[in-house]
Amino acid sequence: MGLISLLFGWPLAPVQGVIRLGELIQEQVEAEMRDPAVIRRELEEIDEAADEGVISEEEHAEQMEQVLQKVIEPVDPDPPGPERGAGRR
Repeated sequence: MGLISLLFGWPLAPVQGVIRLGELIQEQVEAEMRDPAVIRRELEEIDEAADEGVISEEEHAEQMEQVLQKVIEPVDPDPPGPERGAGRR
């Protein structure tokens, strides 16, 4: 790394660190959301609530579908943002 790039890059180091920290947190959250133990625990809690009569059968089916949908829907690592409009290719 050259002296000039070091001098101009140094002030941006904290910003780059915060950005990387945010990326790491996002990766960890996504990994935990897809953890089989977490999914199984959520499904068991829904079943228990239905067995106890806390939720109706319709709510039970809807909540089960939501949990299972999290498992099967693909993770989009780079979702389109405002800077990447739908009209551009």
